[in-house]
Amino acid sequence: MIPVCCREAESRGRNWLGIYAGNWTLDRSQFFYIIGNTSYDIKTFREDVLTGQTCRKRHFILYGCRAICSKEKFLSVRNEKKREVTTMESHNNQKKIAIINDFSGFGRCSITVALPVISAMKVQCCALPTSVFSNHTAFDSYYFDDFTAKMEPYMAEWKKLDLHFEGICTGFLGSKEQIDLVKKFLEEFTGEETMVLVDPVMGDYGQAYATYTPAMCQEMKKLVRYADILTPNLTEACILTDTPYKENWKMEETAALAEKLCAMGARKVVISGIPQGSFLTNLCYEQGQEVKLVRTKKVGPARHGTGDIFSAVIAADVVNGALLEAAVRKAAIFIKKCIITSIEREIPMTDGVCFEDHLGELAK
Repeated sequence: MIPVCCREAESRGRNWLGIYAGNWTLDRSQFFYIIGNTSYDIKTFREDVLTGQTCRKRHFILYGCRAICSKEKFLSVRNEKKREVTTMESHNNQKKIAIINDFSGFGRCSITVALPVISAMKVQCCALPTSVFSNHTAFDSYYFDDFTAKMEPYMAEWKKLDLHFEGICTGFLGSKEQIDLVKKFLEEFTGEETMVLVDPVMGDYGQAYATYTPAMCQEMKKLVRYADILTPNLTEACILTDTPYKENWKMEETAALAEKLCAMGARKVVISGIPQGSFLTNLCYEQGQEVKLVRTKKVGPARHGTGDIFSAVIAADVVNGALLEAAVRKAAIFIKKCIITSIEREIPMTDGVCFEDHLGELAK
């Protein structure tokens, strides 16, 4: 039995468990109760708490009552209750970002860079791999395992755990099936406070990647409306808006691309890596606000994995409360430092950037 006043206790956030022996008329010496994790016998319990069948003090509650006949049985019941409470513990007491991308064992890109970057920024990174590579595809050969068929049961286990995410980031997707699974993931796991960052990894330097057929490009457009932050490069912005690519862009033309992407449903847009002489510019646009530009001095040629680092830093920083422009600036400065270190160490272009040397700076 659970007294009516339990409802009052629950509404106040009480978590007291009382268990009584047999019925209300038994000798009180058989009565034991718990407050917190400590059990007491009736001799230490205040005499005015219980009289007959009435809770005289409404702030002392018999909650989850069940009959027992001995202290040993009572302790057994208490342990059972503890196990029940343990199974109901929340997995959502720390900020989390879900990363949906491929995993490359070597080459410093995708999940391999996003996980340590996000973790360094004091946010838990939860990875959902779309595929597994021994090393990324810019190498002459590689091992590849498609994870598409495993993604849905993987997601189902997260659903059982009732995981909630402050952020969700999507990266390279290799098929229409994967795009559909990402849409399902976003619909099931996006809460009111979830920030969704879509990095539409589709191409660069004016060309779509080989896997991105016209049909695939059309499918990718369907993810734009889910994006709180969309982070295309110039090539990807052109593909998504059906705009012909060219080498030289005026800032007002680039801003027009961002406006089109917002019209497609994105809340905020960052068009990354726009070349401007000896600078690289990132254009930040939010509907109804003025365009903001974040410029950094260009250092060395482009390297693999920098786009994945860029989106990971932005996602974690925004989840931690930063404004978009500040997050983009932090990401751009961080990548520049990583490239300089990689040049100094003569790291091959395919091997990405030496971000490990600078991870500690992201936690500041």
